[in-house]
Amino acid sequence: MLDIGPIHRKEYELDADRSEPVVIAEAPGRIHYLGEHGEPKAGLFLSSAIDRYVRVAVSLRKDNSLRFFAADLGERKRTTLVNLKYKREDRWANYIKVAIHIFAELGYSVKGLNFTISGDIPQQVGLASSSAMEMAAAVALKGIFQANITEKELLTRLTASKALFFGKNISPVDYLIALTARKDQLLIVDEVSLEIKKIKSPLTKYKLLIMDSRVPRMGVEDELKQRRVDIKKGLDLLSHKKQEATFREFAALDLVESMGNLPEEIRRRSMHIVQELRRVEDAGAALKKPDLPAFSKILFHSHESLRDLYEVSCPEIDWLVKRAQEIEGVLGSRMTGDGFGGCTFTFIKEDTIEEYKKRLEDYERIFGFHPVIYEVKPATGARIVANAG
Repeated sequence: MLDIGPIHRKEYELDADRSEPVVIAEAPGRIHYLGEHGEPKAGLFLSSAIDRYVRVAVSLRKDNSLRFFAADLGERKRTTLVNLKYKREDRWANYIKVAIHIFAELGYSVKGLNFTISGDIPQQVGLASSSAMEMAAAVALKGIFQANITEKELLTRLTASKALFFGKNISPVDYLIALTARKDQLLIVDEVSLEIKKIKSPLTKYKLLIMDSRVPRMGVEDELKQRRVDIKKGLDLLSHKKQEATFREFAALDLVESMGNLPEEIRRRSMHIVQELRRVEDAGAALKKPDLPAFSKILFHSHESLRDLYEVSCPEIDWLVKRAQEIEGVLGSRMTGDGFGGCTFTFIKEDTIEEYKKRLEDYERIFGFHPVIYEVKPATGARIVANAG
């Protein structure tokens, strides 16, 4: 990742000798190991931050201009506080605007600001790069204004600001992970209570590989929307349209008989939701013991459920998971992200990685896509990394 301190000063012609304040903050990407395709607003996840980050540098201006520089892209955007709103042509800068809005609403003297951004989180593959940008910008602004705002309030305001700018309901889960993650910890995240259970990772002898399948993903949002419609119907049928009902009420029950009365497609979707809730709980228990063989089975069963019940996988992703499962030294593998392409993750012994990579030559020959591997590890959450001046 670029050293954005000197880049920021050069871009905005700041004089280092005058020690003009520049605050730099970073926020990590994240990965969901389990729970990603769960009940909206009532999910239960096994997740961690990953050691890929977005960094944002911010400094004050003497005028009322808001300037944005994407150092990796060499792109510049600008606006003013009066015109602070979502604009399609502003693309990545819209995420920084989300953070600016928070501090303007809180009454801080938001006039002119300079921003520089750089990052190494893979884009558009479900690793929360946009949420990391918003969080890094918010933490940097908190630093430049020396704002007295708690993590809880920052979380609430980020969620509301994102919904305002992008016009849709936003889950706070990614922000919560970015705020609370710690090195070598896995997190069980409850979307209902916003509580986090931290588990010291027993997986330190394994490498974590994220595999971008490079499968083109088209029409994904329509498919996912239909899945959400299906599980809403399933929950209505199971709960007899009881207000405030969630699948949590049914996760501890044997629903095979009662689900038999549901239309087949809705039954499959609902069964995945209920079983995935159980898998997150079981995985937490297995990691705490630790019982790694049990954890391995849970990961593979979760992928099978995503493939057969929720039906958000694809042949290429299934092939990657199956080949990983055949290799001695692989603890577990599963799809991650929205599905219909995207990524898998794999826990693997270091001395087995070369064998794993050899299998990818067959993947490229069979499917015609050149996959990309990222090695990552659980990482610490958002923080200020430089406060100069």
